[in-house]
Amino acid sequence: MHEPPIERNRESMGRFWVEIEVRNHQDVILAAKGILPEAEVRQVRIRGLVDTGATDLVLPSPVVAALGLPELKQVAVRYADNRRAVRAEVGDVEVEIQGRCKVFTAIVEPDRPEALIGAIILEALDFVVNAKDHKLEPRDPLGLTAAIGCLEVSKIWAAAVAEDE
Repeated sequence: MHEPPIERNRESMGRFWVEIEVRNHQDVILAAKGILPEAEVRQVRIRGLVDTGATDLVLPSPVVAALGLPELKQVAVRYADNRRAVRAEVGDVEVEIQGRCKVFTAIVEPDRPEALIGAIILEALDFVVNAKDHKLEPRDPLGLTAAIGCLEVSKIWAAAVAEDE
């Protein structure tokens, strides 16, 4: 299934492409603890369709396989054209967009060539969609979300866990 080109009209105002980085979060934690070399963290840069009409993160199955993400369960999904299907949901997906990152679950789509970035991901990363210019903008450019990179957060978390042990 390949998405048609995005046209600038009312129906596509909330849809455009961005580059994203996805990582296996368990690898990131192991790297932060010094158990896994940072160069061995499984990660993929992929084009993602920002779609404010979608809710979740959807990843192509080859990307999920390359990252070695664990399947959590099977979930029922409904497409924009009202088709329904059952798809795998995976966990431990670290998503980074424009320097902001968080860990999410993702729906696995076998025939999709790129990621789909829905409203939950955009909200969690504190982005506002500029539909006119087809770009993501931080709600607060000086906000804490943009102040710390993903690997640094994982190192801080790993250090805190080590102190508790």
